[in-house]
Amino acid sequence: MSSNSNVVPSGPVEVPHGRPKRSMSRTQKILFFATGWLIVLMPFLFWWNTWFGRHLSDQQLTEYLHDDKKPRHIQHALVQVGDQMSHSDAATKRWYPDLIRLANDPVEEVRNTDAWVMGQDTSGAGFHETLLKMLADDSPMVRGNAALSLVRFGDATGRPQIVALLQPAQISAPLDGHIVDADRPGTAIRQGGLLAKLEATAGGLPIEIRSPIPGRIRSVSQPGANVTAGAEVAVVDPGTEQVWEALRALYLVGQIDDLPAIRPYERDLPDISNDVRRQAAETEKAIQSRNQH
Repeated sequence: MSSNSNVVPSGPVEVPHGRPKRSMSRTQKILFFATGWLIVLMPFLFWWNTWFGRHLSDQQLTEYLHDDKKPRHIQHALVQVGDQMSHSDAATKRWYPDLIRLANDPVEEVRNTDAWVMGQDTSGAGFHETLLKMLADDSPMVRGNAALSLVRFGDATGRPQIVALLQPAQISAPLDGHIVDADRPGTAIRQGGLLAKLEATAGGLPIEIRSPIPGRIRSVSQPGANVTAGAEVAVVDPGTEQVWEALRALYLVGQIDDLPAIRPYERDLPDISNDVRRQAAETEKAIQSRNQH
């Protein structure tokens, strides 16, 4: 008689093992760590080469001030020279001719920084005359910085340019066309930041429309909108720092006619800081006081 039964193997059962792990070779480890180090190092090197706080030697300052291929180098040198001037460092006078020369630099950011730096020493030969000429610069920011620096010389010639710093920038369409891309209202934007792209009716590549000032976008035509040459495309409200500096200058040289531009900053609004609000109120008081005498 046969019966069904389980057959139990008498010997030990062999369990198959997975493929053995391969260890990294020395070369692979070196490449791995080198790659990881570069990932960390590259952002640092970029920051190191663009950070204006990095100290430059006198030789580097001279080289940077003449580095026409790298405007950021010129700005870096200007910022350091300006800082040394603000601490009455007589050694900076050797670079004063360069400051006057850079007032005609083709790069707007360089001229803008240069206008600010020349206001750090009112005894600088030729600075006053150079700043007066910069009031006619194509850039509103350069004109504004030149006007602010002139106040340090006791010169209120640039008062209209200072008042303009309190006004929103109105940007117009350069050609007929329609908007194909745009930023959103309420967005913070830097000077030269992209506001919108316009596709001209006449064809060609889209035209980039950029902000002439740093600040916040109040309004901007949205994609699909048709615009004509000269029509308003965007409005940008000036940034807090720009407003603050303008109010401080008008505290000294402002006139009654400037009050309509100042008073909006006295309002209790979310986008106006307490410091700006207080400065606006103090500026109006100073102007009213001067007008009574």
